[in-house]
Amino acid sequence: MSIVDDAKQAAQGLMMGAMQKLVPLAPDSWIPGGVPDPLIARKHGLIGTPVSRLDGALKVKGAAGFAAEYRFENMAYAALVYAPIARGRVAAIDSAAAEAAPGVALVMTHLNAPRMKNMPVFGSSPNAVGPHNLPVLQDDRIHWNGQPVACVLAETQEQADHAASLLKVTYDAEPSTTTVAGAVANGTEQAMFFGQPLRNDVGDAEALLAKAPVKVDQTYRTPRHNHNPIEPHAATIAWVEDGLVIHDASQMVSQQAESIGAVFGLAADKVRLTSPYVGGGFGSKGLWDHQVIGAAAAKLAGRPVRITLSREGVYRTVGGRTLTEQRVAIGAQQDGTFDAIVHTGLSVMTPHNNMPEPFILGTRCTYAARSFALKVEVARMNMLANTFMRAPGEAVGTFALEVAVDELAVELGIDPVELRILNEPDKDPLSGVPFSSRHIVTAWRQGAARFGWAGRDPRAGVRREGEWLVGTGCATGTYPYYRMPGAEARITLTRDGDAVRAQVEVAAAEMGMGTSTTTAIVAAERLGLPIEQVEVGYGDSAIPGAIMAGGSQQTAAIGAAVIAAHNALVADLLKLAGNDSPLAGLSADEVGSIDGGLASRTDPARRESYASILSRAQRGSVSVTKAGSMPLELMHWSMHSHSAIFCEVRVNAVTGELRVSRLLGSFDCGRILNPRTAASQFRGGMIMGLGMALMEETQFDERNGRIMNPSLAEYHLPVHMDVPEIEVLWTDIPDPHTPMGAHGIGEIGITGVAAAVANAVWHATGKRVRELPITLDKLL
Repeated sequence: MSIVDDAKQAAQGLMMGAMQKLVPLAPDSWIPGGVPDPLIARKHGLIGTPVSRLDGALKVKGAAGFAAEYRFENMAYAALVYAPIARGRVAAIDSAAAEAAPGVALVMTHLNAPRMKNMPVFGSSPNAVGPHNLPVLQDDRIHWNGQPVACVLAETQEQADHAASLLKVTYDAEPSTTTVAGAVANGTEQAMFFGQPLRNDVGDAEALLAKAPVKVDQTYRTPRHNHNPIEPHAATIAWVEDGLVIHDASQMVSQQAESIGAVFGLAADKVRLTSPYVGGGFGSKGLWDHQVIGAAAAKLAGRPVRITLSREGVYRTVGGRTLTEQRVAIGAQQDGTFDAIVHTGLSVMTPHNNMPEPFILGTRCTYAARSFALKVEVARMNMLANTFMRAPGEAVGTFALEVAVDELAVELGIDPVELRILNEPDKDPLSGVPFSSRHIVTAWRQGAARFGWAGRDPRAGVRREGEWLVGTGCATGTYPYYRMPGAEARITLTRDGDAVRAQVEVAAAEMGMGTSTTTAIVAAERLGLPIEQVEVGYGDSAIPGAIMAGGSQQTAAIGAAVIAAHNALVADLLKLAGNDSPLAGLSADEVGSIDGGLASRTDPARRESYASILSRAQRGSVSVTKAGSMPLELMHWSMHSHSAIFCEVRVNAVTGELRVSRLLGSFDCGRILNPRTAASQFRGGMIMGLGMALMEETQFDERNGRIMNPSLAEYHLPVHMDVPEIEVLWTDIPDPHTPMGAHGIGEIGITGVAAAVANAVWHATGKRVRELPITLDKLL
């Protein structure tokens, strides 16, 4: 296997404990063995300063076009009909009333849908992002309760919705598996994640657990969770000549275009997918049945189609996080050092995809121990395919692990913060490779001081203010650093007289987290230009490269690509400058970009502006496209973002009402590129963690596999009254082994919050809650 193949596999998931060998590295790179990026060494210029989101004004003014706001001439509107059984077949369809309804242009079912291939399921190839490998409206089979069985097109959305309600579909139900007990009875199997088993064994953990003088051994449960982005899923679709144009809400622009093209037998360059603005994704804004159905209906009707899912439609067709049952057992010596960590349990998924909830991921790297036994098993049910949801694995796995650590701290009589620091590993506990950058102890100390942890009475149920019992808790969190291969950036410098503007294009997605702003910051810093002279293009499959907004890896991937493109641009500019330039004779390594031009690193007087170079070369512009380096850093270091979460809760002794009154997150995520958008990301993740702790739960009817609370009226999310003032701080210590010194921040915010809340609830009441959400019936 080549170095490139190794790196690709590492970036796709094998680096999570499977990749351990080292490879030779270029000496002139910021990757392992090379020279750190000069922009990592210090804060200067734009990096590390708060910059408002560049797209903010457009969104406030309503000038940002989302997927359901695009219009084509002669566009039809789509409505879907969903199956009410978990498994079986469509026996008959009576579409006469629907076809006769006002404004109806088409009723499409499996009987008349165009012939299509199955979606390429996620993991089957590098760019495959389909949620399952099932045919879409190609036969009469039903695989889950909520599967679309028909699509109605009409002149208005209201007409389409009305006509869909008139469609009469009868079904032949078949035996299905819709209970966890039934799924387990059918047999469990080893869970796989990115092609690797979710299993790790170091030493004989069960034997050491049995011998340990102090131990905890408990079962923790987390429910199903559904995605609820502010913007429901939607796409506006048209067939143009022999190609497909899709305006979509997507986190994976290039990959999604390629995957939907495969369904219709189209080459990648025959699908144009744009997604400049996405109203929240968290893992859900990818390829689902509705885009395929919308494209098929547009093809059959011969006119463009807008397909927008209702909130209920999102619950029926877009997967979320699946349930887990986790055993965590920790054995320790009297001094608090861990002898054994056992983290095993069950996740469920469908027969037609392979997305377990990988809840052991965080346990692999959080604590030192003499032995480990980690394993995820899966049982299969007839249900909607689950998918990634913010911090998949870590969010729920950390709940179990960190509550168990808190329980052990009580047994040992050791402060929970000190117990965590005591078991801080000096290298990766499983692979033995060094950490690239790990300053979680600094984060713990800073967070504890700011929160006022030192004055905490360790006894439970002793602090009371009137009817309210008050308690505090903490938890740690980790999330791996990822950087996917294949990222490219295109930089174009355009001269207008003595002025120069730069356009930086990356095939990335912007979900409101500030990616376009951070990209502008990094590019402006690289190019030595004011940010006002930098324009960022993104969210378009026509842009080179493939960058997925997932795994908190997009910023690192973009950064590596921009570094590579900038280096190539400098080399091209030096060639254009020629022998008459003050820069003549200098190599690309000997110059840097500053003040709108290039200058010698050792003799700043030897400089020339971009405009002057282009003018001498009689060029109006210069453009380069370059791929970022392979993510070889992942093969040399264990790389993670870290958090230390502190929480204060109040529990009413009479009613059981629970309120979170204080929440603080102390983060270690390398260099923080833009404090303003970073703080927003941290807070947003922590609020999502509050929802997981207190209220979020998908109610699943085990009689028929139907989701029973498919609306924001019934699926509860935190609102303003539920959210206290949230304080965030960070170490801001750059990692010299990453582009720009930064780690991902999108998913670390949610990780650890639910455990911190549960631990604070124990401290307030003396009641240990091991099943989410923590509702008042569990506290009475």
